[in-house]
Amino acid sequence: MSFRLSYRADPGNPWFSWQYVRDNSDTILAAVRDHASLTVRAVLIAALIALPLAVVAYWYRSLAGPVLALTGVLYTVPSLALFAFIAPYLGIGVATALSVVVLYALLVIVRNAVAGLNQVPPEVREAAEGMGYGRWGRLFRVELPLALPGILTGLRLATVSTVALVTVGVVIGRGGLGQLIFAGFQNNFYKAQIMTGTLLCVLLALVLDLALAGAGRLLTPWLRRRTTP
Repeated sequence: MSFRLSYRADPGNPWFSWQYVRDNSDTILAAVRDHASLTVRAVLIAALIALPLAVVAYWYRSLAGPVLALTGVLYTVPSLALFAFIAPYLGIGVATALSVVVLYALLVIVRNAVAGLNQVPPEVREAAEGMGYGRWGRLFRVELPLALPGILTGLRLATVSTVALVTVGVVIGRGGLGQLIFAGFQNNFYKAQIMTGTLLCVLLALVLDLALAGAGRLLTPWLRRRTTP
């Protein structure tokens, strides 16, 4: 037996309403600030964890597989299950929401950082060794700067995906714009509320991605010189 869902347009419940935005501007702005704060904090924490893991995987090739496998396994665990696993220990709050989105961001950042480090030309590493750089000096003075494009790609992908994932935090009351979207479903499928939350998520992801792209151009001026005719 098959079922077909029917849809009937409701002129009294449009998909977007400026009146709704004006009447609820304080609530909407608070949700945007909360969403942006959670996203930025999650990506920063994930980067602080992922970059050392990527360096370990780069230095010790035998550990690259296990590191990528571990972050890959964490990425495949359903988000609702992670909330259920973590909440009993960290409680229902920001710490739990951050922990979940951080775990999902690790794989993207680690994988791109390792790829960026592996793309450093061997002759460049040998030249750095010939100049007397040790492992740490070579890492910070040569390898990480040359791997920046790959690292920034990972950060941009992680940021965009984190903006979307933060909405899942609505299950513990920490979903940022997800709170608006979920409230729209609860409020007799209020389309304007759902669409406003959705559009702001997309806009936030775009703004953060453009900010990281601009930062990448500033941090890698040699790439601009290379492409200038």
